[in-house]
This record gives sequence, C-alpha cells and structure tokens, in this order.
Amino acid sequence: MAFDPLRDYPLGTRRPDLVSTPAGTPLGAVTLDAVRAGEVGADEMRATPETLRLQAEVALAAGRTQLAESLERAAELAAVPDDLLLAVYTALRPRRATAAELEDWASRLESHAARMTAAFVREAAAAYADRGLLADA
Repeated sequence: MAFDPLRDYPLGTRRPDLVSTPAGTPLGAVTLDAVRAGEVGADEMRATPETLRLQAEVALAAGRTQLAESLERAAELAAVPDDLLLAVYTALRPRRATAAELEDWASRLESHAARMTAAFVREAAAAYADRGLLADA
C-alpha cells in the first residue's frame, strides 16, 4: 500500500510496517523485553533517515513547512558520524571558526550527503562575517 501522509499518521500506529531501526529491526520487535535480552541495543534506538523523511512528508501535508524542512535536515544528519556533528556544532559557536574553516566543515557535510546542513553552515558563515563573529584567521 502506498504511503499517504494524511491518512498514515501516526506512523507507529497506522503504518508500523514503514518504521524500523537502523539495522532493519521492525518497530514491532523493539520492545522492553528485546532490549533486556540484548536483541535491541542503544544504537538501534534512533530514527532512520527514511522514517524522518516520511515524517517530513506528514508535516508538509499538514502545512508545517518549517517542521518539514527541519525533519529533512534531521534525515540527512542521521547518517553523519556523531564526531563530525559535534565538531560542526562546536565550530558554529561565535568566534570559534574562520570563514575558511566553516567552508571546510560545509564541504565535509556535503561529502556525507548533508547538503541542506552544509548550506546552513555557509549561511551561518555569511551571517557571522556580517556581525564580526568569525574567529581571527
């Protein structure tokens, strides 16, 4: 059956067949007993890019465009290594990075197919330049 963002929300209730863990464990198999038995680990307790994109479709269908955009960014970031995310987060603090360093972080994000977030980093670099918030070179 095709996904209908208006009919199929909430996904976990109406379309659990579309929700799984990063390793592919179906939503119905993610139980407290499975966690206790070691069948589902902490690394499996994450939303997948696919689920986040479906949630973005739901938000868009409901007219919540900003939420949909945030969920699309979350979907692309779900595949980015945690250490890279933390480094970018740190670099985005005022006066922590130069324009060139922020461009390098944006390029790294693009290498992980995180294009929307790379664009955000570039936008932040421009805003920081305008406000004098870049680090000294």
